[in-house]
Amino acid sequence: MNDNLQALAKAGVAIWLDDISRPRLTTGNLADLIEEKGVVGVTSNPTIFAKALSSGDAYDEQLRSLAADGTGVDEAVRTIITDDIRDAADVLKQTYDAGGGDGMVSIEVDPRLAHDTEGTIYEAATLHKLVGRPNVFIKIPATKAGLPAITATLAAGINVNVTLIFSLERYRAVMDAWLAGVEQARDAGHDVTTLISVASFFVSRVDSEVDKRLDKVEGNDDEVADLRAKAAIANARLAFAAFEDVLASDRWKALEQLGVSPQRPLWASTSTKDPDLPDTLYVTELVTKGVVNTMPEATIDAFADHGEVTGDTVRGRADEAQTVLDRLAALGIAYDDVVQVLEDEGVEKFAASWNELLETVTTQLSKAGASV
Repeated sequence: MNDNLQALAKAGVAIWLDDISRPRLTTGNLADLIEEKGVVGVTSNPTIFAKALSSGDAYDEQLRSLAADGTGVDEAVRTIITDDIRDAADVLKQTYDAGGGDGMVSIEVDPRLAHDTEGTIYEAATLHKLVGRPNVFIKIPATKAGLPAITATLAAGINVNVTLIFSLERYRAVMDAWLAGVEQARDAGHDVTTLISVASFFVSRVDSEVDKRLDKVEGNDDEVADLRAKAAIANARLAFAAFEDVLASDRWKALEQLGVSPQRPLWASTSTKDPDLPDTLYVTELVTKGVVNTMPEATIDAFADHGEVTGDTVRGRADEAQTVLDRLAALGIAYDDVVQVLEDEGVEKFAASWNELLETVTTQLSKAGASV
């Protein structure tokens, strides 16, 4: 295993791959990344699958078979996605069996259900049953409608990856929904020692939105320049402090005594969007024990090449992080508006990717001879 990535893992950061495709599975690429790059989990989202389905011919044979069977578009998409997730889960099963909460693969509910609580609950249960593997997360967005769905899904004994978390207030609500779900699962007689959850806190998109707004601030040039590319890391560090508060609570300690695993923070969107920034910024600055960092392969490779672990860069830095947000507020950057815009855009982007996915499969089924 690469020395830099090994140092990251030893520091307590679980390295997950933020990508999946049929070729990664059929060529053995995922297995190689596990062996050589220390990858211990996989995340996916509608954008990733839309890209996978529109690239190359890896899915053509299955599409022809689905077309011959008269399978509808929605069912075809679900079949293709769950097949990839199931196969990836099998590749990671040995990692999962080793314990520690890794070896997991994530599959997202239809993003068009982001504001539909009951629809999300039903879809989560359906996907869980279709994939049929213990080491799978059902991804549910942290919208207001998603919160009760998170609780209900965990209460049913289903692992949950909560996605699209941007705000500290919403993250606290997510942790409350997680605790309630585990408590209900316990009361329903489920084995809560095997119930796993992560909370995907999005990072780089915060800087993209904040820095765009900083560009419009007139005057205070030195202050503006000093605050660029600082909001996202500050936000994530404050999120971790909120996580520590929960772990110090009596409510959590009661569950911990039963053998429940904590809902690990997962740093998502950790590739840099600004080419002027270091390409490992959102890895190096968010190193601490007990977290996950899910990265595209390019970011994993960048860290393998020149990433550095200089110690814990998260714990004990909440005051410093709050100062960053306070300074931004003094310049007129409204935090609550920033995070709401990002949540709305995140839901819209995933829904657009899902529609793109449906269109791609519709076209390919038609080419294969199906009447769509």
